[in-house]
Formats: sequence, structure tokens, C-alpha cells
Amino acid sequence: MKVLVIGGGAREHALCRSLSLDPDVTSLHCAPGNAGIAEVAQLHAVDALDGAAVAALATRLEADLVVVGPEAPLVAGVADAVRAAGIDCFGPSREAAALEGSKAFAKDVMAGAGVPTARSYVCTVPQEVDEALDAFGAPYVVKDDGLAAGKGVVVTGDLETARAHANACERVVIEEYLDGPEVSLFAITDGTTVLPLQPAQDFKRALDGDEGPNTGGMGAYSPLPWADPKLVQEVLETVLQPTVDELRRRGTPFSGLLYAGLAITSRGVRVIEFNARFGDPETQVVLARLRTPLAGVLRAAARGALDDLEPLRWSGEAAVTVVVASHNYPDTPRTGDPIEGLDAVATEDAPHAYVLHAGTKRDGDRVLSAGGRVLSVTATGADLAQARERAYAAVGRIALDGAQHRTDIAAKAAADA
Repeated sequence: MKVLVIGGGAREHALCRSLSLDPDVTSLHCAPGNAGIAEVAQLHAVDALDGAAVAALATRLEADLVVVGPEAPLVAGVADAVRAAGIDCFGPSREAAALEGSKAFAKDVMAGAGVPTARSYVCTVPQEVDEALDAFGAPYVVKDDGLAAGKGVVVTGDLETARAHANACERVVIEEYLDGPEVSLFAITDGTTVLPLQPAQDFKRALDGDEGPNTGGMGAYSPLPWADPKLVQEVLETVLQPTVDELRRRGTPFSGLLYAGLAITSRGVRVIEFNARFGDPETQVVLARLRTPLAGVLRAAARGALDDLEPLRWSGEAAVTVVVASHNYPDTPRTGDPIEGLDAVATEDAPHAYVLHAGTKRDGDRVLSAGGRVLSVTATGADLAQARERAYAAVGRIALDGAQHRTDIAAKAAADA
């Protein structure tokens, strides 16, 4: 199987790493990729938002399967263009990807499917914003209706901060605050059958102790030793399957990766948000534990044949990923700094720990930072404590001027396990 992955972050590096280990993958390509992905796949230049260009590249490469990683190309309809060219594609259509592209659309789908979620208001003018904020009270949860690269949500106890964020958005969803721990659960679906993966937890705040601004994610771990063993089955029955069924009923079947961001509240499981693609950094830990070869699963989803698959196989090990971010992330991150220590991790820590590149580029013999989140250092172990220890040992070998990372990823879960 020849596979083309679209994207250039740590999520795509995790996908490419898993695909490169799949014996059925004879040729692996990525566009545009990054310095780390170049070690496992052949890179190509492409505008990832240009469906015609992506389809033309896939046709030229004679790809058997295209995997679209990020949300923006999916919302732009890239998967539709690839399928129109007669090539199997893992990723939802433009219409179905609106589940992530519009918070208001997602709320409407959840209402139709009877999916438990936070009460909310959709606001477009300041008066509506003020009324919604007053109705729910603090802490305020304000979400940009559209895509915002993981930075469109503000959760704050400060009314003026909430109001300022809301009024800076063209259309905004304001909703009640959901208490309890958050869980990310991915499911692969062909539009009918839903195949849940293992749950993970990510860390959105920039600083230790869940302080600081929201980010795209500073780390993650899996499994969740504190979670109810019945959680996955419950979410499949009350959230994932009803959502897929509702979208199919509406004539916009969802085929690809359905990501449910969940709050385990005192009143039960509630959906915080849906995404239409693998999450970053949760993908890094979930794929680290998946033992079933990935390409066949993704292709079965693209072909509507998930029902024919054997049950997925999982490692009993735990996985932890720690994000190394550049100076001043998430505000205006500095780029162009050299990264050292990558060879040391490959020599000293493999195979239990490895580095997945996010925002990197190659400059001759050097690897430079090229984004806010630069690396995802990922490790596995017999339990969370060992996986954590290995991940942080590898982080300690990396030198990047001004870099920052959280020191408490999976600490509480490991201590409580």
C-alpha cells in the first residue's frame, strides 16, 4: 500500500511513524511534513488547503490511501477532492467536518442525536454576549464558533476577559462550565460502524498546575487508571454512535476520525467539543499503545469496511508525551533556534522513548525550531510512572534556547495509580 499523509505536525509524525512500522505500507509520503517526518517518509511540497493540488499529488504518487491530518484541510474539503479523484481517503467530507468547523453546528447535531453536552447560547452581537454571560455566571466558557488552532476557547473567572474574547469573534458559543476531569476519546468510523480507541488525557494550560493560558496541548498520557472501566462503552453508546447515526440521517455521513472531548462531571459524561481529526498531543500516546497495524484500519474506514475488521489489539503498557515548546509560546513564539540532543535521545533512550517533531525544519545539518510547539517527546513503560520517568529523561537531553515544557504531565495519575 502506498500512503500519503497530509500535514506537518507531531500528530502527522506519530501517524507516519505508525504507518512506517506497518508491513503492508510499501511506500510512505508526507506533504509538507517536517524535519522528523523526513526520516520515515518522502516529503513533498503542497498547499494542504488546496484540494486540487493534494489530489494531483496523490494521483502522481499513485497513492492507495490519503490520510488528512489537520482540521483546516478537512474543513476546506480536501478529502472530497481526493475521493473525487478515485483515491481512498481517511478524513470526513467538508460538510461532515463542520462538526469541528462550527461549534454551533456541533451543538445542533448533538441536540438532534440526544448527546449529553453543556447548555449553550450562540451569540453574534454584544447584547447577546452579555445576556449569555449573565445567564451562566463564572467561570465563563467562551468558544469561537470557527477554527482557531486550539486557541479559540477561553475559560475564565474574569467577566471582562470573557466579554473581550467573545466580542472579538464574529460568532461565538457561550456555555455552562462543566466540572470534573476531561478525557479525550477518539473513534475511527466509516459512517456506520464506530471503532473507539483507548482514552487519553491532555493538558491544555501552558504552565504546571494547570496555570497560564490555553494552548494546543502541552502533553498527554494513556491509559487512564482512574477512569471507570465502562467509560469507553458508555461513550460509544451515548455519544459516538448516536452522533455518527445523526450525521448519516442528515445526509452528511462522517467517515474518518471522530474525536470527543469529554468532561466526567458530577452529573455524568458530557461532551465539551467534537473534533474531526486525530488530536494533538493525544495521538502521540494513543498510537504508541496501538498494536494493530494502522494502515489497514484507516483504509477499511475509507472503504466502509470497518465491520469486517478484527478487534483492535492494544499494548498493556502506558504512554506519556511531553511537549517542548518554543520561547514565548503560546503568544508570539520565537522560531529559528537550533535544536540539539535529538541524536542523544535516539542513541540513549530508544526504543522506549523517541521524539516526534511538530514545528521543525532542517537547515543543512541542523534542525531548527519552526513553530510554537516544537517537539513531542514520547515514552512507553510498564506503568505511567516508568513512562513518565523515561519521557522526562529524554526531554532532559534536548537543548533549545528559551524552550519551555510542563514538569507535571501525568504526575497525579502516576502517583494515584
